[in-house]
Amino acid sequence: MAACAVNSRSETSISSFSLDSNHCQVSNTCCRPRFCRPNSSNIVSCKASNRTAGNKLSNASKIVLHNEDEEEQDVLWLKIREEALHDIEQEHVLHEYYYSSILSHVSLESALADHLGMKLGNAHIASDTLKGILLSVFAEDQEIRRAIRDDLRAVRERDPACLGYAHCLLNFKGFLACQVHRAAHKLWSKGRKAMAVLLQSRTSEVFTVDIHPGARIGGGVLLDHATGIVIGETAIIGDNVTILHNVTLGGTGKLSGDRHPKIGDGVFIGAGAKVLGNIVIGEGAKIGAGAVVLKDVPPKATSVGNPARLIGGKQKPIKLHHFLEDSVF
Repeated sequence: MAACAVNSRSETSISSFSLDSNHCQVSNTCCRPRFCRPNSSNIVSCKASNRTAGNKLSNASKIVLHNEDEEEQDVLWLKIREEALHDIEQEHVLHEYYYSSILSHVSLESALADHLGMKLGNAHIASDTLKGILLSVFAEDQEIRRAIRDDLRAVRERDPACLGYAHCLLNFKGFLACQVHRAAHKLWSKGRKAMAVLLQSRTSEVFTVDIHPGARIGGGVLLDHATGIVIGETAIIGDNVTILHNVTLGGTGKLSGDRHPKIGDGVFIGAGAKVLGNIVIGEGAKIGAGAVVLKDVPPKATSVGNPARLIGGKQKPIKLHHFLEDSVF
């Protein structure tokens, strides 16, 4: 096995988020590229380079993000890299794929933006263009960066089919669609509606998940399987919510303005459920598969059937304004 050369040269930062970093040089002949780990005094990021191809990272991908959760975030990114190296050991044909998707990047945001850009790009808008847009949004919004990591943990912890963080990052379209939405929502809120709707459209076409960029989604969200999920413009989804495939959070067609559901923290919505109208699903409630919900559901209650009926928890639905006063989305 060829040795992987490691040097400790620091590079000049291009962003206020950047930190000095060690660079792992990974040869094409390396079966196990050497892995950089943080020391006690600073957080170290890895940059893998292809010696034979001479690949170089763009300036945008050199951003290393820095906030109060930095140490915990870096540990998650290092775990993703460890999993990538392990997968390469098991399946050598994945070397180039894992290199370009994970090991050649210095941050989770860079890897995610690049991966999404490759999937969403087409003949009319280049992958690199989309990557730059997504990465710029991730870099400037700390809440999005935190939500990305919360979503990764949610999938790993709550989906028994998830093999690891790297597996989720590369293969779980529910997670990927949710991260595109986070960027699209940021652009929508800044008035860049044409770009936001473009991201919505491409996400719907590629991942079969249609989330209006105006919808607000909390952290720790699991879109399990995700095929056929539709979320309307004025919908609000709290933290730690699980939504299965073919779920619709939509309107009834009778109202304009604020016309979509408000989903509290910790809610579970089963496959094929339709939650319609400006109604509230209380914290910790469960919506059964195939249910058609047209009325408020109290916290911790279970709603099933068509039309949906309550089978647990408090039997009197709470008022909308009472729930919103006590909830933070």
